[in-house]
Amino acid sequence: MKITFIGAAHEVTGSMTLLEVGDKKGLIDCGMEQGKDLFKNAELPVTAGEIDFVLLTHAHIDHSGNLPLLYKQGFRGNVFATEATCNLCDIMLQDCAHIQMQEAEWKTRKEMRKGNAAVEPIYDMEDVQGLLGTMIPCRYHEMIEVNDCVSIRFTDVGHLLGSACIEVWLTEDGQERKITFSGDLGNSNQPILRDPQTVEETEYLMMETTYGDRNHERVRTDYVSELAEIIQTTMDRGGNVVIPSFAIGRTQEMLYFIREIKNRGIVRGHDSFPVYVDSPLAVEATGIFLQCDLDFVDDEMAAIVRRGENPLVFPGLHTSVSTDESKAINADAEPKVIISASGMCDAGRIRHHLKHNLWRPECTVLFVGYQAEGTLGRILIDGIKKQVKLFDEDIEVRAEVRMLPGVSGHADQQGLLNWLLSIAEKPKMVFLNHGDPESCEAFRDKIRELGYEAFAPYSGTSFDLIRGEFDVVTEGIAIEKTEPEASKPRENPVFAALVQAGERLMAVIRDLKGSPNKELRAFERQVTKLAERLENYRNS
Repeated sequence: MKITFIGAAHEVTGSMTLLEVGDKKGLIDCGMEQGKDLFKNAELPVTAGEIDFVLLTHAHIDHSGNLPLLYKQGFRGNVFATEATCNLCDIMLQDCAHIQMQEAEWKTRKEMRKGNAAVEPIYDMEDVQGLLGTMIPCRYHEMIEVNDCVSIRFTDVGHLLGSACIEVWLTEDGQERKITFSGDLGNSNQPILRDPQTVEETEYLMMETTYGDRNHERVRTDYVSELAEIIQTTMDRGGNVVIPSFAIGRTQEMLYFIREIKNRGIVRGHDSFPVYVDSPLAVEATGIFLQCDLDFVDDEMAAIVRRGENPLVFPGLHTSVSTDESKAINADAEPKVIISASGMCDAGRIRHHLKHNLWRPECTVLFVGYQAEGTLGRILIDGIKKQVKLFDEDIEVRAEVRMLPGVSGHADQQGLLNWLLSIAEKPKMVFLNHGDPESCEAFRDKIRELGYEAFAPYSGTSFDLIRGEFDVVTEGIAIEKTEPEASKPRENPVFAALVQAGERLMAVIRDLKGSPNKELRAFERQVTKLAERLENYRNS
């Protein structure tokens, strides 16, 4: 009976832990890595076909994104998750597969021009459909027997619709143990979702530490007033508010806030300001939020629904699904709010909106969620670059870049402590994951001071739950940043040809020296007209 830490060990994304009990093997989460990869992950020591079950804490891609790949590689067990998580995975994993297929198609065209073989996507729609057929929807607080060795129970932790910590009871050769996996713990007093609930007791605990080294602002932020002030200021100067937002969770929170702003008439002089949700995934996800069982939402949203009102819809709301609809948003000069994915700006339609708005000083780019190291969102928030590259074009950063304070789907250090301290008896060991090195190690040191046994494992570390001892303790293998061979940037061959053509024209002009003035004036008029045509073309 042991656990082996594979993903999100001293990192924030790519969650995956192997659990072995008796002759059964299972995974807790099977996530995709996003953003900067800090450490090499150990290989899964078993094949996909040997895995009997997966316990999924929630639908975010850094926890669920590699499930279709697992299916592609031979997994045929069951995935246990809450009903809302199953519904969200349906749309999120299909969207992820679509991205993989698009990237593979683009890379294939590039490789085939070199005479190389086609590039296969990480997984495709067929793999997603196969995986979705293995999912078992579960209810909160219900005891579920996974097999003869494993029983589980899901508890709401308020991070995302359907998110949960998972209590796991294990039996092997007459020995019984219990371990709880926190999943991602939510922030308290957030809209739509319930506050995180806890468990009564557990022998072992695996706990996330995204914000293990810091706290959110202690002063309670009035999100509605803060957001209204940003919209008011930006629209008064004729700009757009561009909100990079995760399609699921944060987008719905922003709609919830804006609905209240409009209902209360807080933004003056722009009463009917338009709001565009430019993300097909976000549009689908909003439908799931509106149709979910009210057990998954907080009392305030449930009360709105029971009054027959729609908590996420208001006058002036537009949704964009097609590419043409997305392009039309920036063609319209009216000041507006644009909500688009991805939340960290590394992919998706948000990059097009940044291209059209980031260089405009009257606009505001408003971040409303965590930005992982190495992502474009983090670069913009840190203000370390005055120019960024989007679609091979250098874009000046002249828009106002802001962060909506306090809006986070993750518990901060104090929130993590409160959740841990609410467990009546100290666990025998607290394993810390899902945090960068500074976060997980700071939280480890913090709870050790409080008398907890705590350890932040690197990938490949394993622990025997019967003996209560580590079988293997690994050291992190950092991924070295590869420097380009030469510091000189690669020259664009098309631009080089244009420069060569311009130099050829200058050579012809120099050869005209000494020619009659009438001939020189005629040539000068032709060159001037050509220059004017090119200037008009570039400015169009």
